[in-house]
Amino acid sequence: MADEENQHENRGRGKRGESNSHNSITLGLKDRLVGSLTFEGDLTVAGSNVEGELHATGDVAVENGSNVKAVIEGNNVSVQGAVTGNVTARGRLSLSGSGTLHGDVRVSKLTVEDGATLNGNVSMGQSVGGGKGPAAEPAAEPEPELSAVGEHQEEHQPEPVG
Repeated sequence: MADEENQHENRGRGKRGESNSHNSITLGLKDRLVGSLTFEGDLTVAGSNVEGELHATGDVAVENGSNVKAVIEGNNVSVQGAVTGNVTARGRLSLSGSGTLHGDVRVSKLTVEDGATLNGNVSMGQSVGGGKGPAAEPAAEPEPELSAVGEHQEEHQPEPVG
């Protein structure tokens, strides 16, 4: 009887079997989300349609058969379905062979399997943080300045940006 109770307590915890302080949510086949979802924990889109924004403190998984037209932000993001929208992964973005992603991505690490489709700009590096989301524009690159060659060269040097 105690084992049955433990099984009921474990339902809805996510695949990792972590303590009940870790949240997870799954949007299934019959679910549809239009709008913005901000979630403390892991988020799985399993065959559903989503339009808007998805922000999770944990991992985000877009499973095969899912159609997501949204801005996505999460720790690790895995795409097996179809995503149209910008993605920010503070950890790793994994695009499986069945996955398609049309949008700009900001990631620390990137994995793209054979057969996957990725159309967009990729910004990679350790600087991806937990900012206000992927819509943040990178700082504009200053236009290169021309300097004259000769004795007046110092007058034309650009000021250091600080």
